[in-house]
Amino acid sequence: MPNQKFLSRVITKLLEWKFSLENNPSRDIGTPNRILVVRQHNQFGDLLASVSLFRAIKESYPDSHLTVIVSPDNFYAITKNEFIDEYFIFDKSKLVNPEYYVKLKKVLKGNYDLSIVPATVSISFTSCLLGRLSDAKTRIGPKSLNGKTNKYTFLFDRRTTLDWRKCPDAHISDFGLDIVRPFGINTKNFKSSISFDESDQQTAKSFLESMNITQGKVIVGLHIGAGKPPNRWSLDKYIELINSLIAQFDAQCYITGSSADQKEIDYVKAKLKNKISFFINHSIPELAALISITDLFITNDTGVMHVAGATEAKQVSIFGPTNPFNWAPIGQNKYFLRKSDLIDDITVGDVFNLCKLILEKRIGK
Repeated sequence: MPNQKFLSRVITKLLEWKFSLENNPSRDIGTPNRILVVRQHNQFGDLLASVSLFRAIKESYPDSHLTVIVSPDNFYAITKNEFIDEYFIFDKSKLVNPEYYVKLKKVLKGNYDLSIVPATVSISFTSCLLGRLSDAKTRIGPKSLNGKTNKYTFLFDRRTTLDWRKCPDAHISDFGLDIVRPFGINTKNFKSSISFDESDQQTAKSFLESMNITQGKVIVGLHIGAGKPPNRWSLDKYIELINSLIAQFDAQCYITGSSADQKEIDYVKAKLKNKISFFINHSIPELAALISITDLFITNDTGVMHVAGATEAKQVSIFGPTNPFNWAPIGQNKYFLRKSDLIDDITVGDVFNLCKLILEKRIGK
């Protein structure tokens, strides 16, 4: 599309003329008090796996006020997050609404000392522009990603080179800090985090009570859906696994999901020979509260995997085409299985044997 490319070049040149900032090679950013992070360009799971950035900011500047700009698709990831003081949902479709536009402008003019635009798997023009349109005194953003120059790097006065190729097996929670490490913002704790309150815990307890679980019974949760088809382990394999867990451990099983997973849930309901429960369309804090009191949680490589990863629950994550060293939850009792880019190369026996090792410790065998 030659015309589109030409138009893109013209727009870039106009933006450069209007908003270009002089590069400042200094790594001294002082002690920022009000900080803005623009993260509206990542998926739910990506954002949840990158909580270490928010932790690093708060560890470096404990008294700072942190605002995060998110999207309608990913804001669930930081609901009730302990490191974030406030967030704003950026929705392009609402920009024509004068009231919404005024709210966005107010957020961008928040008297910030520092704005940060992270980049992990891609660079977002919209995020770069929002970071520049903020009134921050200092703006940190990507100079390049994996050797590809950010053509909007002129929107930042502090520019960071980002390159997965230096350490291709780096975890997302580690790599995500590279945008700010040169400026002394860092943490040694890469674990994700989801906060939940007494109300969320009560929802979780009420659900378990509805399952009529007797004391000492093993509780196993499963998430059978995934947004990307290559990341979905076979439903028939999940059914066989659930039947095996019930037969071997008398496990009480439940499945999590949302309306987006309804087809998969209906299929499993129809095919399962054992009765299980379903925890559907609940908030992320409620889901995290339930998983936190579960003996074992089994999931595909998807956003809910990162929700479980933020808890202390024992967990098995099933991977296909994605590199688990980049994306699998980290921490004690977090396990993953991967054989190839084809997720169904993993057998029911592979998953069951790992579950068996985990659950036999739980019941003291």
